Amino acid sequence: RSCHSMRSPLICSYPVALFHLQRGNEMAEVLKDFPELTMVVNGIEETIMKRTTLVANTSNMPVAAREASIYTGITLAEYMRDMGMNVAMMADSTSRWAEALREISGRLAEMPADSGYPAYLGARLASFYERSGKSEMLGSPSRTGSISIVGAVSPPGGDFSDPVCSATLGIVQVFWGLDKKLAQRKHFPSVNWLISYSKYLNALNPWYDANYPDFPPMRTTVKEILQMEDDLTEIVQLVGKDSLAESDKLILEVAKIIRDDYLAQNGFSEHDKTCPFYKSVWMMKNIVDFYKCAVKAIENSTADNKVTWNRLKASMGDTIYKLTAQKFQLPSDGKEALVANFTALNEEIYKAFASLED
Repeated sequence: RSCHSMRSPLICSYPVALFHLQRGNEMAEVLKDFPELTMVVNGIEETIMKRTTLVANTSNMPVAAREASIYTGITLAEYMRDMGMNVAMMADSTSRWAEALREISGRLAEMPADSGYPAYLGARLASFYERSGKSEMLGSPSRTGSISIVGAVSPPGGDFSDPVCSATLGIVQVFWGLDKKLAQRKHFPSVNWLISYSKYLNALNPWYDANYPDFPPMRTTVKEILQMEDDLTEIVQLVGKDSLAESDKLILEVAKIIRDDYLAQNGFSEHDKTCPFYKSVWMMKNIVDFYKCAVKAIENSTADNKVTWNRLKASMGDTIYKLTAQKFQLPSDGKEALVANFTALNEEIYKAFASLED
């Protein structure tokens, strides 16, 4: 998930969750599960519910209440931001709010625009998202707070040309595209890495250059591997995997490691419920270094000493297993212990390929 800056945790001291037009049983599930989930704040473990404000509007509530809910949620977030907190607001879903807006607009006999939505839909969405950001407060004592908005959009039938979806994409700078097929395969978070994007990459590059200069090129390599895997999938379905070149087989196998052992996370496990950025970078570094060394070994192999993926798998079985098991390192063990383990694995990868050449 790091290729979309998603694997690192969202730093917030107080989340606000807005559930708009949800079914009653879904709200009951949230109220049951949230008290059982915990987070560590200032060295103290406490339930998420203690630091969460819920604004809920079920489908049977009056249309005026449904339209006002999104403003209630963002006003609560601003109040906490003004106290110097870092607030994460999750709005699920802005499409349902837009439907309530359309219903009110119809009752007021306003001129409908695309799909019956009011002409000012884009302006209302922009005014909502513009209330996010980092701020320095006036008055004493000096306070700095922020609001991060994560708005869910539910286009009917997955149609991205829907007015709410297209207006939102024209406003926000980051898009996480959820994929039903990934969810059906139990791959969570079900974020499609091919359609998701961020426009903050250039803004973040100075920070990456100062702290993790190797991260941007590694992220590019990972995205290229995943894109090439998608292109090869159609060929595999037609002619089979055995007919592919060894370099293409390597791409498929490394992409599988990235998908299943790097991008997929289990939010209910000790090792994966949070992931410090240094852990993400080191995991990515070892995977990318393994890929580059394998590509070099395959390209430089001769007919008498041919290097294939099956040979790599047979001679480096333990190393590949350690590569897939990197995520099981516990962040609670401390940065030094994790970096030492990742460094040892990186050295093992290079030694394994050096012995293969000999």
